Amino acid sequence: MDERAAIDGSGAGSVISDWRRILDIMATRRSCRDFDGTEIDPEILLEIVRDGTEAPSSCNQQQWHFIIVTDREKMLRARDISGGNHHFAECSALVYLCFQKGWTHGNFSIVQSVAGACYHMMLSAHLRGFSCIWNAGIGDHDQLRDMLELPPIFELQGALAIGRSKPSAPPMKAPRRPFAEIHSLNRFERPGVTCYPARPAEAYPFFAIKNDDNPFAEWNPQAWSWGQIGDFRGYSVWAKSPLAGVYVSRRQGEATEAELSLLGALSAAAQVAEIMPWGGTYSVELRRRLAPGVTLHLAELSPHNLSFIEERLRQEDLPLDRVSLDVFADGTLPYANRSLDAVVLPQTLEHMPAPEAMLDEVGRVLKPGGQAIVSVRNRDSAYGRHWDAVESRAQVPNQGPFQPIEAGRVRGWLAARFRLDAEIGIGRDATHDAAIVEGEGRLGCRLYAARCIRD
Repeated sequence: MDERAAIDGSGAGSVISDWRRILDIMATRRSCRDFDGTEIDPEILLEIVRDGTEAPSSCNQQQWHFIIVTDREKMLRARDISGGNHHFAECSALVYLCFQKGWTHGNFSIVQSVAGACYHMMLSAHLRGFSCIWNAGIGDHDQLRDMLELPPIFELQGALAIGRSKPSAPPMKAPRRPFAEIHSLNRFERPGVTCYPARPAEAYPFFAIKNDDNPFAEWNPQAWSWGQIGDFRGYSVWAKSPLAGVYVSRRQGEATEAELSLLGALSAAAQVAEIMPWGGTYSVELRRRLAPGVTLHLAELSPHNLSFIEERLRQEDLPLDRVSLDVFADGTLPYANRSLDAVVLPQTLEHMPAPEAMLDEVGRVLKPGGQAIVSVRNRDSAYGRHWDAVESRAQVPNQGPFQPIEAGRVRGWLAARFRLDAEIGIGRDATHDAAIVEGEGRLGCRLYAARCIRD
């Protein structure tokens, strides 16, 4: 039997001779959020979507529907509705993935069917030399229904962006878990570090869990091990691409400048460490602030975080010759005693299983006269009340579990270990406000920040 017969189905069970080469090509597919905006021939777009319909469909109902959007005004609108998916306006086409509700509904069969079709489209696009990314976060569905004129009985599942990647697009595929971690034979077996804590319960009903209301979410980092936190952060950071100027942390925002204003003078060849930087937003600003001869050490729990940050720095055209990418474990910093001139912990103590032990580590690695720049989200503030009432009810965010800490408590920790040299509060409002507050009011702000000196 020839290969053509095997491909068209008449030779079911036959082996295609170059199957390994085909699978290896498929495995090079990676997500892209940096498109050049050029058009793709409409017929080719139709062929890509048509290829998706060769995927299996539960009960063969095929109650899926795919809306191809190439109108630039609608794509701009789609970007705005999504709340941050800039690539929605820059790709060649958006394919909205829809299905009619009610068909083999209980086991998510139609959802699985649409997902299979979407991946089939992605492979079709990839094999044709195009880039793409599937997005679940598409924004307010009511606004999209209005834009797409979608009937109420149909559901939006996501959107597939297709286009040509810019030459500058990050040439990286998000890391895959080691195969040994994600499979087992005949019974469930999985390394404990890859299973994340949840609040104890007799059962975890699927429909009792929502993104913004998860009663089982374990936000307390003391319930997590350092390894679990590193594993969580090391993969979830890739929920974004390390693009220049795009991935900006809402938890830091305009407060970054206020926090960095506390960094005192450093020698031309100083050694500075940032602890648990995660996505690199802060690292970029810190590297820009430091003199060219200063070495910036980035201490993270996972090499995946560090590879992300390295590419982010490269995308920002920042030099890497004075950047050291350092993995640490179990709360022990990978630096010698009295080796660093400054240590920066930007809103990271609240992510740690043992924050006081980390401050002891900071004291160990700082030189005499060295400075620690510490900021935390303050439980005793409008933000702390907002966190209690709103944020903490949701799923754990991608940067990992955390709990705001009372500013007075943190101040006590710092005063017991260092000489407090400067203190500020940042932001009176619950979110985003970055006004600097001094005096007694600093302990009631959204953020508490201090410069500490090791005597």
